[in-house]
Amino acid sequence: MHEESHSIIMKSCAIFASAAAVLCMATIIPANANESKSSFNTASESKNKSEKKFTEKGVIVTAFQQNWKSIAKECKETYGPEGVSYVQVSPPQDHIKGNAWWTSYQPVSYKLDSKLGTEAEFKNMITTCKAKKVGIIVDAVINHMTGDGNKDTVGVGGSKYDAASQTFEDAGYTKDDFHQIEKNIGNYKDPEEVWNYRLVGLLDLDTSKPHVQQVLGGYFAKLLKMGVAGFRIDAAKHMEPKDVKAIKQAASDLSGIAYDKIWWMQETIGDIDGAKETQPDQYYGTGEVDEFEYSHRLRNYFYGSIENLKHITDNLTPNDKAAIFVTNWDTERDSSTRVLTYKDGAKYELANAFMLAYPYGTPNIYSGYKFTQRDESAPGATDTSVPDVTCGKDSQWQCTQRLTYIRGMVGFYNAVKGTKVTQWQDDNDNNVAFSRGDKGFLAINNTDKPKKVSYKTDLPDGEYCNVYVSSKCGSKVTVNSGKIETTIPANSAIALHVKAVDHFGSTSVLTTVLMIVVVFVVLLIELVLILCKNKADSNKKLGSGKN
Repeated sequence: MHEESHSIIMKSCAIFASAAAVLCMATIIPANANESKSSFNTASESKNKSEKKFTEKGVIVTAFQQNWKSIAKECKETYGPEGVSYVQVSPPQDHIKGNAWWTSYQPVSYKLDSKLGTEAEFKNMITTCKAKKVGIIVDAVINHMTGDGNKDTVGVGGSKYDAASQTFEDAGYTKDDFHQIEKNIGNYKDPEEVWNYRLVGLLDLDTSKPHVQQVLGGYFAKLLKMGVAGFRIDAAKHMEPKDVKAIKQAASDLSGIAYDKIWWMQETIGDIDGAKETQPDQYYGTGEVDEFEYSHRLRNYFYGSIENLKHITDNLTPNDKAAIFVTNWDTERDSSTRVLTYKDGAKYELANAFMLAYPYGTPNIYSGYKFTQRDESAPGATDTSVPDVTCGKDSQWQCTQRLTYIRGMVGFYNAVKGTKVTQWQDDNDNNVAFSRGDKGFLAINNTDKPKKVSYKTDLPDGEYCNVYVSSKCGSKVTVNSGKIETTIPANSAIALHVKAVDHFGSTSVLTTVLMIVVVFVVLLIELVLILCKNKADSNKKLGSGKN
């Protein structure tokens, strides 16, 4: 019996020692060990319970000249999974034939058949994207129809028209629905001329007429009932504000959607030398306005001194009325010396990152295609169609939404919603950094040399993924005691946020605690084994004495 008792005691000790070892390993291995192997740690999501009170609408991507099938596919593959809230599409109205991009901006009716797809494909795109929590914003051309010199009589989608007689049968317009001034706008100091003369020869609708307002209201109402999330109003500056208001009211009446619930972003280019009646602030009553000066300042600062970014919103459109972008299809062609474009490389990328990190307006990321000539068509476009988008190194499509830094910064934007800028820092040498409360941190090196930095941050201590350069957490930055010490590569950035974390907590403190626990557990195991051995030896001797 004594040998059996001895064996039981030794087995019990071994089991106890094994349990202690498991306890040691459980202490050493973090509870989120499995999460730390994934791209991002979302442990902090529950902290921001007050985020709902903020009103940021979300990130928009402009899918310029991309057909409906391609956008639907991208909603499933990229926009939805990456957290893009809206996609702005090119005008869906029937328009004149021709492969140039601007043919989409010369409508001949409000039928939803165009070179970008059929009405059925348009509906499917809306449904598909909505299922992925992505809303569709329509670029609406309502100031004018095609040019007076157009000789064709049938649009891409089959709509009948005659520009010479100003008759657009399928739109329901006759000559009486147009301004009868056959001159182009020349004097922008005269508001009546801006509103009533022709914009580059395009037949100018008389939007003060109730019939025109009703036709346009019906167009918007149809789109709203199909599930469209909002609108970009092309050439809004060339319509009197009261007319724009009446059109929006007609859209509300015909759709049954409250006036102030219709999202309305208006192209209103500010001009300090122009008539005050046509300035962006005159259109605040109907919705947001494009803040072109924001994009101009971005170029000036990134080619000058980015320390000025701290004051970039000074004297601009109010935050809740500003629709912003680094560039769009017009500015990248007609104002390339005043804005940054894909041709500006790293500076363009850094400007987009800043726009998504800094809390101002509704940001719009532009995704177009590469071009050498102003009127150049979308890749592979014909007079009546645009082929599916293909992304890749050899593609002419920019596919901006798929770029690593854009994916990362969209996530950044979503993670820091509702927070303010804190801890602004700059060195007067084209390096800036700031926190978004305790949710995010961005640092930009706008120089041609790597920069060794030491910044303060309000982020919790931990090891963060630099989402600007890696979507797989391949680049990590440590926050220790509220400080970041690292080297930022030339013309690059570090972007950190609390939903892209390897682990929270100070590495040095964690290491010290773990070492103490390991030593304690090892000593405990040795003590248990010694006690067990002594007990077993004692029992063995007692057994031998009895024999």
